Amino acid sequence: MTTGTQQMFYFPRRDSSWRENFAENEKRALIQYRDAKQAIAASLVGGIDYRGGETLGDTIWPGLDGGLYLRGYRDSVEFMLDARIYVENHSASYPKSFDREFVEFQKEENNSGVEYASYARYRGMLAINMGFGRLMLARDVFHFGPGYYNNLTLNQYALPYNTLSFEFHVGPLSVISLYGDLRIYANSMNRKNTNDRNLYAHRYELNLGNLILGMSETQILYNENKVWLFVPIVPLFMEKGNFSEDNNNGALAFDANYRLFNLARIYTEFYIDDFESPISLIKNDNIEAKWAWMAGTQIGKDFSVKGHKLEAGAIAEYARVEPYVYSHFHPNTAQAAHLGVPLGAPNGPNSQTIDFAVYGRFARRINVNLRNTWLWKGTDYGSAINDTTPTSNHFKLPKKFLDGAKMKYSLSPAISYDGDFVFYQLEFTLFNDEKIYTRLGVKW
Repeated sequence: MTTGTQQMFYFPRRDSSWRENFAENEKRALIQYRDAKQAIAASLVGGIDYRGGETLGDTIWPGLDGGLYLRGYRDSVEFMLDARIYVENHSASYPKSFDREFVEFQKEENNSGVEYASYARYRGMLAINMGFGRLMLARDVFHFGPGYYNNLTLNQYALPYNTLSFEFHVGPLSVISLYGDLRIYANSMNRKNTNDRNLYAHRYELNLGNLILGMSETQILYNENKVWLFVPIVPLFMEKGNFSEDNNNGALAFDANYRLFNLARIYTEFYIDDFESPISLIKNDNIEAKWAWMAGTQIGKDFSVKGHKLEAGAIAEYARVEPYVYSHFHPNTAQAAHLGVPLGAPNGPNSQTIDFAVYGRFARRINVNLRNTWLWKGTDYGSAINDTTPTSNHFKLPKKFLDGAKMKYSLSPAISYDGDFVFYQLEFTLFNDEKIYTRLGVKW
């Protein structure tokens, strides 16, 4: 993000540069084919994990997974699929999902207890490159804005969902339009998951050289679906007024990123969930003022050490999310969430977060990271994604930011090695929400 010549702040952003070096990049694939118009590569992937955590209240050993990694293209069509099946042994009597998605627990016929957990996960995309834009079907997580840990509108730390997106560029302006099929409950057995939660989002970026200005807007519909909201020129924050308040939830955010040479950048994002008037934002004394703010900086530089490339950098971010942000009038309806996890800032409403991380990669093989997190999270009403707001007289209900919240500090060192066929990672979290994760993986 700092040393590159081109900066865009949305993900997934697929380009086609990998096609030029396909044969070299995929020479170790199990199956590979390439000619003038098309190419495909397939690899077997898998691994064994050890996981344990204070919040999880569980130890997972062994955790086994295996599957297929497929990628390729034909003419203007590009595709990728990473699909895996997981089988885990849990020590807890009532295990939780480590990745927060649904997990099915298998028991023996004599009901002797939980024997193992099994589930499947995949991410993938199919994209069509046209002369005027790029249309993509994917199962992934979208990320809007210049932050890394605490983006407020759509954040990479949400859970993956099925999407349709369209991306195009007009001179210095980049536009991406998104539809997301969201789920409400992290339980496939829950019949209430037949209710619909649909996400529409637009991202606009104006590239002015070292300065990039962005605007993100979202609209979430509950048991309604209006396909014209996918059109990039439709202003979602205006269309919001054309639907029932009980069935839709909208937000608007503005951000800026400024790059200093090719060494550093500073950035900020301001998120507006709801407000009665600009005065209500200034007073900020009742639940009508639902907003969030994030700011950060990143530095990064490449070095040469004995003929090998050393990439090093640091990220510092601050995020403040007011009470009731991402929430709605009725529980489990149009909240800005997927499977109970916020689409935006990971710590949800009524939270304050400071992140500072230093990182490095040596010879494109050895990765190290040290992350510090200071977290304040409210516990009173308005701190959870399903805490509801009244349908009227919002300004009569006062709010309290972080009332009685205690600071929680966590330190997370991590190291990993990327080999041609073997991968290893070890990560700890200390002091708050203690956990350990280690993995030995293979790709062939």
